[in-house]
Amino acid sequence: MPLFDLPLQQLEAYRPDRDEPADFDAFWQATLAQTRQYPLAARFEPVDTHLKTVEAYDVTFAGYGGQPIKGWFLLPVHRKEPLPCVVQFIGYGGGRGFPVHWLWASAAGYAHLVMDTRGQGSTWLNGDTPDLPVDGANPSIPGFMTQGILDPKTYYYRRLFTDAVRAVETARSHAAVDATRIAVTGGSQGGGVTLAVAGLVPDLAAVLPDVPFLCHYRRATELVGTYPYVEISNFCKIHRDKIDTVFQTLSYFDGLNFAARATAPALFSVGLMDDICPPSTVYAAYNHYAGAKSIRTYAYNNHEGGDIYQMVAKIEYLANLWKG
Repeated sequence: MPLFDLPLQQLEAYRPDRDEPADFDAFWQATLAQTRQYPLAARFEPVDTHLKTVEAYDVTFAGYGGQPIKGWFLLPVHRKEPLPCVVQFIGYGGGRGFPVHWLWASAAGYAHLVMDTRGQGSTWLNGDTPDLPVDGANPSIPGFMTQGILDPKTYYYRRLFTDAVRAVETARSHAAVDATRIAVTGGSQGGGVTLAVAGLVPDLAAVLPDVPFLCHYRRATELVGTYPYVEISNFCKIHRDKIDTVFQTLSYFDGLNFAARATAPALFSVGLMDDICPPSTVYAAYNHYAGAKSIRTYAYNNHEGGDIYQMVAKIEYLANLWKG
């Protein structure tokens, strides 16, 4: 895919107006308060993975509405506790897979909690967490982008973002974790979830979103016709009278609005030929991000972004953050 978005110089200055509902903070405060009425009930059950340098645990905790959410928790066998912890969120369609998929953070000496994604995990990596039925959900285009999209209270990502906040709380509940040193990360959908958590949890140590999805929705749907954003476009194509309602709902879930509330130091990444999460949508979130920040730009890369180069950059970033 050749360059199709704004030139880099314009991207670096691209800071569009945010479409933010007046009750954005109240909506999320009420959502989290409702979920916190349920005990976190975090369980860490040992799993024999035959890995010699990593302890693996099957995690279950109460997410949105008290519903059980799965995950993996990994610890280096040789450690001095308590450890910094990386909480990781997964790209669109993927689930938690197996512990062997997630060895980078524990190999670097950190605790690592990988959150399963409710309802997903049957596209490119297997998952184990169902998304329970929601009263009042509307008809939707196949996929997750339009499930419950006619009302922010029923929208799919209300549940997923709440699960992600509870995943951080789960990591902090473990005795091996230093609760003051939590980093959040993920790519694509996981990057968008990372930004949401950064805006909802005020005391993170670091935020590492890679090629983040779920940002600047209207521009994304007008600029690319690729999945998953095209799910929204196709819904609007059919429900011509619901377009304003759709984007009003999405304003409660836009990474730009979470970025404007985030204060932890951040390392972003972007691919300038990314036709799934267009670079202007990533830069829009980056330029609104309120905390100290830097971004790695990959000029000839699509949605894979920096891939292993970015992995190396994140390990180095955390090593400098948590040295000593």
